[in-house]
Amino acid sequence: MNFELFIAKRIIGSKTYKSSVSAPIIKIGIAAIAIGVVVMLIAIATGLGLQQKIRDKVVAFNGHIIIDNYDTNTSDESQVPISLEQDFYPEFNTLEGISHIQGTANKFTIIRTTTDFEGVVIKGVGKDYKWNYFEEFLIDGRLPDFTQKLNNEILISKYLANRLGFKIGDTFQSLFGEDLERLPRIRNFEIVGIYNSGFQELDEKFCIADIRHIQRLNKWEKNQVGAFEVFVDDFSKIEETGEAVYREIPSLMKSTTVTDKYYSVFEWIKIFDNNTYGIIAIMILVAGINMITALLVLILERTQMIGVLKALGTANWSVRKVFLYNASYLIGLGLLWGNLIGLGLLFAQKYFKLFPLNPDTYYVSEAPVYMSLDYILLLNFGTFVLCLLMLLIPSVIISKISPVRAIRFD
Repeated sequence: MNFELFIAKRIIGSKTYKSSVSAPIIKIGIAAIAIGVVVMLIAIATGLGLQQKIRDKVVAFNGHIIIDNYDTNTSDESQVPISLEQDFYPEFNTLEGISHIQGTANKFTIIRTTTDFEGVVIKGVGKDYKWNYFEEFLIDGRLPDFTQKLNNEILISKYLANRLGFKIGDTFQSLFGEDLERLPRIRNFEIVGIYNSGFQELDEKFCIADIRHIQRLNKWEKNQVGAFEVFVDDFSKIEETGEAVYREIPSLMKSTTVTDKYYSVFEWIKIFDNNTYGIIAIMILVAGINMITALLVLILERTQMIGVLKALGTANWSVRKVFLYNASYLIGLGLLWGNLIGLGLLFAQKYFKLFPLNPDTYYVSEAPVYMSLDYILLLNFGTFVLCLLMLLIPSVIISKISPVRAIRFD
């Protein structure tokens, strides 16, 4: 064991150190680091959790990339059909990073009851539809089955069910019509499932039924759809993948990423990153200032010891390392308590949903939590290194202390 570490351990373990006047200040420094770690962990976990949840809700209704005809306008209704006989369907083999592709078609309709009516968009899907998102959203009943013959099963949102007084097993009439001169066409649907994504802007709009209804109403062929929805493996590369998809599809088609289609939503959730960075910077600054104060008090309290070490020929950097070892121990102690408390709160929120949120504002009903070993380790390492670097400045005072004056210091 080297000399500096030996002295540091003696200081840390001494009764004088634990009962000294610097002890309360040191405890405050440890507490500041612990609180800072707790706040930073919560900020990162909830910020990433919100981004992921909101992103997944939007992707559930649109996919990551939408391929449709150039003549189709920006409305939610499909106008110009696209043939399923494409080189990129049912597998987009020419590009890496694409996990799934599915055909869909949307059509506006009016749901009519004996006392009320509501305008919605019927999203037509087929046997290639990826249901994993709606499995999470499902709160009552079951998901429709469109793998066999044409049926009238439909999935509606909790918002529409409450608004129109629907429950599982109910049937309703849906009116379709392109213009006022023609009589509307009527379809009867049976509610087999109720979902709640928490994203009211989408929940109030979409119901999910068999795509073959849309094909018949639009007089399309069985192999025609309104659009293709593409799912990617890595969301962080969605822009690059979107450009690559555009280059691979025929010239009469266009591709739109979900981040472009819902630009305002994704710009809003990007703000969470700025908030998180700001919180991290403030917490590290506060923790660093408290540790600087603790180190200065400790140096002042140990002035005579510094003088004795220098008189014995110990170099300034060796003496500084004694106090930096002490500081490392204190920072590590703060990190330990901060992680125990912070991760405990995050696990409690993840499994017991302790803190609700207003879904009208945040699109989720409770604060979502995303935990990853990568950012936890990076946060702890970064906090430790930055706090230790900040302590290099006050440790310079040690080199200014005269051995003679220090030994006489009282």
